[in-house]
Amino acid sequence: MTINATVLAADVMEWLYGEAVMIGDSLELIETLAQRLRKSGLLVERISTSIPLLHPNVRAESALWSSDGEREMRRYFESAETNEVYLASPLKVVYTERRSVRIRLIGDEEPPHFGITPDLIEGGYTDYIILPMPFSDGSLKGVSFATRARNGFSGAEIGLLEAITRPLALICELQTLKRTSRTLMETYVGHRAGERVLEGTVHRGDGETISAVVGFADLRGFTELSNALPGDKLIALLNAYFEAITSAVEAHGGEVLKFIGDEVMTVFPYRCPESAREASRQALMAARDAVERISEINRTCCEKSQELRVGIALHAGDVFFGNVGAKTRLDFTVVGPVVNLASRIAGLTRDLNQDILVSEAIADIMGCRAGLMGSFQVKGFAEPVSVFMAPLSAIGSDGDWCAETARVLALEAN
Repeated sequence: MTINATVLAADVMEWLYGEAVMIGDSLELIETLAQRLRKSGLLVERISTSIPLLHPNVRAESALWSSDGEREMRRYFESAETNEVYLASPLKVVYTERRSVRIRLIGDEEPPHFGITPDLIEGGYTDYIILPMPFSDGSLKGVSFATRARNGFSGAEIGLLEAITRPLALICELQTLKRTSRTLMETYVGHRAGERVLEGTVHRGDGETISAVVGFADLRGFTELSNALPGDKLIALLNAYFEAITSAVEAHGGEVLKFIGDEVMTVFPYRCPESAREASRQALMAARDAVERISEINRTCCEKSQELRVGIALHAGDVFFGNVGAKTRLDFTVVGPVVNLASRIAGLTRDLNQDILVSEAIADIMGCRAGLMGSFQVKGFAEPVSVFMAPLSAIGSDGDWCAETARVLALEAN
């Protein structure tokens, strides 16, 4: 290693073990690394990381920087195409043979043929190396460097790049662990609840009272379905049902907080009368979209005997949003009378043969008394509760169902 390379290695190592540890963004990390290497005379033109993720849908994540202005976080989803790309990539060699791969694109020798080779040639690169990055659990990830220098990387420069992979791996592992924690929190407890937990709301009883529209979606005939279908088909049907509800809720700013058997509990928080109306509008549109998506599932995938039917109830008010449970097993959820009543109204959807029912609180927030179905005694509540129908055809693009509900009822009366 030359004197310049030795000084450069010491400078980069000091940065990696010091300031770089505080960088939380993968793109910022590799871009700053590239700038430091280039400033010292190592003409890196492209850096890319490849890190498999613990994620329900994403196979791996890659941070890409190039001197041409590329700055991109790439996510590779599980698919046959992704698997084909991996099998033709030098990453497969890194992971399976636990060694580096170099693609020299100068001289008379034919460069190794990988999927990336034509792109490197087209980009004018002269040398490319991908190195194993060891994580503390013994697994390997990958980091690649490419240059357009006339003679490619020198032996000293390769030695430097190899030397920095271990401290770089430590930072990448720290970033990955943080992303994994956030992903698992969001996947298993929801985005808002996950944020609260990661911010330190982890003790039993921690939480706060919030105002929210609470929704319950109840799958009808689930017992009959579960008795009639084999396990794999039942799971596939349940997944389609949960996806229909979740995608509709998230598209309208709500959050799925919990799957309770075949029920889905959702929340649309609000802070004031104006935002209460907006939350109710969004919850109504989400309910409409969910029912329509389930109808589409029935049209495309199911036999008549297996068709899904859902009843959705919406109620609003103050709930406790926080940790409840035992000392060693907590659940971050919403609890309170509002939640209980929303669940009871969901049960009424079956008795009243309605897809969507809303409570008197929602009717008051929306300023609409059209569609009153009556008052009903429900378990756990001393006084009868009034519920209102919200026909799919009556819920407009603005979420308001009042005028159109009145018109629908008038037509039915005639």
